[in-house]
Amino acid sequence: MNLIEGKKLVKNFKNKPVIQGIDFEIKQGEILALIGPNGVGKSTTIAMLLGILPPDEGTIYYWRSDYKEHIGVQLQSTPFFEGYSARENLKLFAALYHIKLNDEEIEKKLIDCHLGEAGKTPAVKLSIGQQKRLAIGVTTVHRPELVVLDEPTAGLDPRSRYEIKEMIDALAKNNQTVLFSSHDMEEVEKLANRLIFMNHGKIIDQGSPAELIDKHQVENLEMLYLKFTEKN
Repeated sequence: MNLIEGKKLVKNFKNKPVIQGIDFEIKQGEILALIGPNGVGKSTTIAMLLGILPPDEGTIYYWRSDYKEHIGVQLQSTPFFEGYSARENLKLFAALYHIKLNDEEIEKKLIDCHLGEAGKTPAVKLSIGQQKRLAIGVTTVHRPELVVLDEPTAGLDPRSRYEIKEMIDALAKNNQTVLFSSHDMEEVEKLANRLIFMNHGKIIDQGSPAELIDKHQVENLEMLYLKFTEKN
């Protein structure tokens, strides 16, 4: 089943085409990676699919009428409540979704975020990796059916990247769908069931990492990325 399906989507900014007639599907239960160079329309596509930006042309279908209540979005920078601890931020974000977490549920969420010993630390004083994990925690506190992560491991050390990979795997095992963007092709190859490659406002190709590597006769996704972005 498709959670979201976009047909012939077009978006222009100041009469400049940004998205040029793409078809886009997010399938239930998959880990989908959206990749491509900066400025090719990835963020605009995500914003349209989430209902933040209306397409100029095309139609978007959703799996339920109240879809916005069942989506969690983690941006590269999450505005935590300043002056409040990691534990208190989880509780406050849960309240925004009309969810009341007891102490045991909060502690479990902290452990799931690899923050079991940092619950009392002010959120803004956590390390970058810890903040990224807390951001995923508050994004998923209402158990959304679709989780959207914008470059969740950008700028992180290998340990932090591994811990976030574990969190994404756990979401998938919980039957939650994940859409994430990344420039780390090794990460995409390990995590994604399917990837969509965008360039110049168009979808160049899509499929599983193994399918695309075989189809384009390259060694890995990094070589595929270079092939798709080479200048003629």
